[in-house]
Amino acid sequence: MEQIYLAGGCLWGVQEFIKYVPGVISTEAGRANGNSAQTQIDAVKSNTTENGTSNNSDYDGYAECVQIEFDPSITSVTILMGHLFEIIDPYSVNKQGVDVGEKYRTGVYSTNALHLTEAECYITSRDDADRIALEILPLTKYIASDDIHQHHLSQFPEDHHLCNIPWDLLHKYK
Repeated sequence: MEQIYLAGGCLWGVQEFIKYVPGVISTEAGRANGNSAQTQIDAVKSNTTENGTSNNSDYDGYAECVQIEFDPSITSVTILMGHLFEIIDPYSVNKQGVDVGEKYRTGVYSTNALHLTEAECYITSRDDADRIALEILPLTKYIASDDIHQHHLSQFPEDHHLCNIPWDLLHKYK
């Protein structure tokens, strides 16, 4: 199994869509490549209220993303890139739908250099490559999101109105 991290705006929609793609084994909502040195454990300790819920709203340069574990005998980075492009506006900088800000940027992150090369090849093969505003970078930091954000739209489908991806598209591969 291999891991890659995809950022496509609000992580709720990205996770709800990508978890049904053939070859995807598991997903985890989180954030990638921020500026703080804070670890996930530090984030929980410093951003937990008295009732145990997180009050962490400072993304400090992180991008909302989904950690994807996939089976390379069934799918590939190129195929996953194609799926990501089904749900994002690849020309938009720091904005997807109504979600605006650096944390909503689009990106591909991995600790595997071959994944990054494959993602770059996907972009350069497109006729619109010069217009695409998606970053492709080595994963430097990752923090998993709180439990309330894990598979959020599966648990709370009524929150779909907060997601810019149409409901039918979210479940295209279900």
